[in-house]
Amino acid sequence: MDSKSLYTKAQTLMPGGVNSPLRACKYVNSEPVFIQNAKGARLWDVEGREYIDYVMSWGPMILGHQDPAVSEAAHKAVDLGTSYGAPCYGEVALAEEITKLIPSMEMLRMVSSGTEATMSALRLARGYTGRNKFIKFIGNYHGHADSFLAAAGSAAGTIPGTPGVPEEVIKHTLLAHYNDLDAVRAHFETSGDDIACIIVEPVAGNMGLVLPRDGFLQGLRDLCTQYGAILIFDEVITGFRLALGGAQERFGITPDLTTLGKIIGGGFPVGCYGGKREIMEHMAPVGGVFQAGTLSGNPVAMAAGLATLKRLQQCDYAALEARTRKFAEALTAIMVEKGQAMSLAHIASAFTMYFSKVPVTNMTESGQCNAEAYATYWQQMLAQGIYLAPAGFECSFTSFIHTDEDFEQTLEAARKVEF
Repeated sequence: MDSKSLYTKAQTLMPGGVNSPLRACKYVNSEPVFIQNAKGARLWDVEGREYIDYVMSWGPMILGHQDPAVSEAAHKAVDLGTSYGAPCYGEVALAEEITKLIPSMEMLRMVSSGTEATMSALRLARGYTGRNKFIKFIGNYHGHADSFLAAAGSAAGTIPGTPGVPEEVIKHTLLAHYNDLDAVRAHFETSGDDIACIIVEPVAGNMGLVLPRDGFLQGLRDLCTQYGAILIFDEVITGFRLALGGAQERFGITPDLTTLGKIIGGGFPVGCYGGKREIMEHMAPVGGVFQAGTLSGNPVAMAAGLATLKRLQQCDYAALEARTRKFAEALTAIMVEKGQAMSLAHIASAFTMYFSKVPVTNMTESGQCNAEAYATYWQQMLAQGIYLAPAGFECSFTSFIHTDEDFEQTLEAARKVEF
C-alpha cells in the first residue's frame, strides 16, 4: 500500500490520520510520507523511495538510525523480557551514567516521555516550594500537559487558545517572551512569593532554533535564587546534543531540576527528571509528591539509552558542530542567491533556516517568517529525496552518521529549488 492510500485509510482511524499533529504536513500544504524503515542517515518510505533524514525522529537519533551498538543492546534486552513493572539493573546503570555526565542531577526519576518528565518536574517544584504559580516562555514547548499549553511552541502554537484546558488550570501559568529578562523580573516583583519555578528550554527548539541572549540564562538563575524559586531546564532536546553535559554544560548555568528525553532512550520512548537531592527526596515514596508509571524504567529503553550514552562519550562533538555549521551556512547561502530573505540559527548539531529578514529571538518573530516560501522549499526538497521538518518552526538535526556526501547531495537538491 502506498503513502496516499495509507493516509486515506488512516484518516478513518485516527484524527487527521496521524498520532501527532505535525506529521499531517498541513503546514507545508502536503500529505505525510509513511516510513517503512530507516538506517544511518536515511529513511525509506512504503514505496521504496529513499530520503536523507534531517528530522532524525525529532532529535533522538544523534548516532543515526540502527546504530549497531544500540541495536545490539536493545535486542539483548528484548530477549530478557520487554517489561517488568519492577526495578531492573538497566535503570540503575542508566541513572548512574546520566548523573555522572550531568552533575546537577544528583538524583533522578525515569518516566516514559518528555511530557511526563516536565509535568512531574513542575509538580515537584510546586510541592517542594509550597507555591502555585510558574513562569514559562511564549513559544517554549514542554509537552502537552494542560498547564504548559498556554502559548506553547511547536504545533500547539498554531492553535488559538487552549481548547479543552479550563482557565482555572492555566491561571497560575505566567507568560513572558523568551529572551525578555525584564518581563520575568516583573513577574517576580508582583508575584514572587507564589512563584514555584521557571521552566525554560535553555535553547528554544520549538519555534525554530532560538539561542539565548547573553546574560539571559544567568539572569533566570539569579532571579530564582533571589526569590527562592526552582529553575528547571527542559533539556529534552538539548540534553546530550549541545554537549555531553547538555546546555547547562555549554552555558555554565546550573539549574535546580532538569528534564531529559529523546537521546537518553536511543530511539525508544523515555524521559527523566532530576536535580538536587534535597528536592528529589520530596518525591514518593521518600516524600509526599506523587508520580508513578508502569513503564518507567522500561528495560529495553534503559539498555538502548545506556548504549547510546556510552557511544556518545567516544564521539567528537566539536567536529560535528563545525561540519553542521559549514553545511547550514552553505544551504542558507543557496536560498539567499535565489532571492530569499534568510536568517540562520545554529548551535552544535541543530539549526533552523528562517525565511526571514531579521534574526529570530522570540515566538512573535518566528511567526512572521515566510511560511509559504518554506512550504515551497520543503515540497521540492522532499521530491528530491531530502526529508525535512514539515513546518518552518521546527529544528533540523544532523547526526554523527551524516556524511559529507549526504550534505553535498542536499546542497545540490537545494540548488534546484524554484520559487
